[in-house]
Amino acid sequence: MRFLTCCLATLTLFLALPCAAAEQGRQGPPRNVILFGWDGAQRAHVQECLQRGELPTLKQLSEEGALVNIDVITGATDTKAGWTQILTGYHPQVTGVYNNGQFRDVPQGLSVFERLKAQFGPDFVCAAVIGKREHCGEIREPFKRKLTDEEAARIEEEMQQQQERRRQQRRTAQSGQAKPAAAPAPAQPGTQPRAGAGRRGAAGKPAQPGAGRQVIGRIVEENGEKYLVFEGSPYYTMHQACDVWEYGLMEDEKVGTRALELLEKYKDKPFFFFVHFASVDHDGHRYGENSKEYNDALISNDEWTGKIIAKLKELGLYDQTLVYVTADHGFDEGKTSHAYAPYIFLGTNDPLVRRDGMRQDIAPTILARFGVDLSGLQPPLDGEPLTQPATKPVQKAPETKPVAKGPKTPKKPGPAASGGKAAQPKQGAKNPRKAGEAAAQPAVK
Repeated sequence: MRFLTCCLATLTLFLALPCAAAEQGRQGPPRNVILFGWDGAQRAHVQECLQRGELPTLKQLSEEGALVNIDVITGATDTKAGWTQILTGYHPQVTGVYNNGQFRDVPQGLSVFERLKAQFGPDFVCAAVIGKREHCGEIREPFKRKLTDEEAARIEEEMQQQQERRRQQRRTAQSGQAKPAAAPAPAQPGTQPRAGAGRRGAAGKPAQPGAGRQVIGRIVEENGEKYLVFEGSPYYTMHQACDVWEYGLMEDEKVGTRALELLEKYKDKPFFFFVHFASVDHDGHRYGENSKEYNDALISNDEWTGKIIAKLKELGLYDQTLVYVTADHGFDEGKTSHAYAPYIFLGTNDPLVRRDGMRQDIAPTILARFGVDLSGLQPPLDGEPLTQPATKPVQKAPETKPVAKGPKTPKKPGPAASGGKAAQPKQGAKNPRKAGEAAAQPAVK
């Protein structure tokens, strides 16, 4: 009996050694980082999925590292503002990206991609594989184009129509009703195609849910002449630092498959990957946050995250790789909108993550873990690493949206260019709750 007990104890120790060694290996600077984006994943819904055992990959990551609450304090709870802040660590006053309708090309040098290339040189690989076609990843160049009076009049009319559509969307979001289908409209100069039920986007591709028609740029008058001025999409400059930048893949399978191919290609080099899944946000806009489709999309995101992690293990890279899973914004409870959805999360195998934080804290966390000296960055980051005690107040988003204040002039960093229904007990069912409620505890280990 004593011999059997000793054998069992030895076997238990032997099985535990690899896990302990892996965690010890992740205490120091990583060789690689993968940032997974689950676009539009509401924190409370994610927690309910975890409680039902529907997200085994996220659960395993959090057991190896942490699962912490992230709140959105500055910038809109939408895609452009969200991913810009996550990929830079700055408030909108620095980046110029306030929301999906008010944005600019992020000034040169401020993104995680550019910081890491500057730190490690050209042999370090940066790659982005992005599901969305609009609001995340699009790389439209800044321009200034002279307009005829006729063109200016048409664009000004389109701007007025756009403002009315936004007002209607806000009214629809407040009522919780599904969005009405929009009738097709001819494209005007300086506009991009509108997404709507049964319509096709650019080049005949399926329209992206939640991406409305918008005027590209603004009209300015100089010396009696009118110009259409567009300051670029947020990602135009930052994408140039990447070895691979692909967007508009739409489907989780396409995003995941491409990420697997790139892991195989760059397995012998250190890397930072941004892998963005769009299905949760898309199905939230189509069917609502409290729908089975939204829930199934979360499961799909988790499954593909798991497949990519399995590939890391197959290549012998997992123990040298930190994995972070987060969202740009949540979703309004039970609705098809995210007008005010500031409750998100960060799940990771990083054993040093120790506290809740804000959306701007994610980029500093990644940079600090790579060994970047944050004290030397200009302008100073607005966020702080989640691996260290906060020196600034860690704010929590209020349950109701604060009164909006007018945007301030962006800082110029040196030389840079200028109430849901009660659900039935079935897969994906949810209990009614306040939008901010979540079962997560800070830094679940």
